[in-house]
Amino acid sequence: IKVYIMTSDDAAPSTTNNDDNANSTSVIEQQLPIRLQSKVVPGFGRGSKDLGIPTANISREHLSCNVTFDSLPCGIYWGFARIGEKSKPSSAAVDSSSSGIATTTSATATTMTTKYKDSSNSAPQTFSSLGHVYKAAISIGYNPTYQNKEKTIEPHLIAPLDNPNRHESKCGETLLEDFYNETIRLSIVGYLRPELPFEGLDKLTLAIKKDIQQAEVLGGQSDDSLNNVKKERDWVESSFCPVL
Repeated sequence: IKVYIMTSDDAAPSTTNNDDNANSTSVIEQQLPIRLQSKVVPGFGRGSKDLGIPTANISREHLSCNVTFDSLPCGIYWGFARIGEKSKPSSAAVDSSSSGIATTTSATATTMTTKYKDSSNSAPQTFSSLGHVYKAAISIGYNPTYQNKEKTIEPHLIAPLDNPNRHESKCGETLLEDFYNETIRLSIVGYLRPELPFEGLDKLTLAIKKDIQQAEVLGGQSDDSLNNVKKERDWVESSFCPVL
């Protein structure tokens, strides 16, 4: 597994030495991959409001995982995520604006759908973001820049580069709908770096964008004996059930 560490210029000064970091990384990697299933719940809202990098906040109460919530190792990771089940294509509720984004409302979530046209120039159909497997950059811990008191698990879902939602956020990252109360299935495949306190939101945003780039590359690599990329992606795509 490739490990990427932020340079000292990116983060605030740390009192942790390199030997401690190497030991922690080795211990974490031995636990991966970690599979979990839960529900998406409202978080602090900072990802969208402050950074332009929205995340799906994972419920502690609904967690199904072979590792307890509090035992999940803190850090920044890459992996795969799926929220909800795929919905059937529909030609209803299509916004005629040039953005190609339509919005419908259900009992559980406000669903943003993307408008696609085929080569026959027939009426566009819309497809929900639900049920699709996305690469993900995943934060587990206390967000030291914000000095949180509660531990969180927050994957940022990364749409494919040709998806109109891929660069829709205010800092040019993926912007999908609010998935509140939907079931999420997440595989934490590889470790990127430790949690770090950053001196200002600009540096934090740049660091997360690097994490997203690395997650895209690693999630797109061919399968190997260490990362089991295809195996974990297939598990995320499989039917919802308790995690073994």
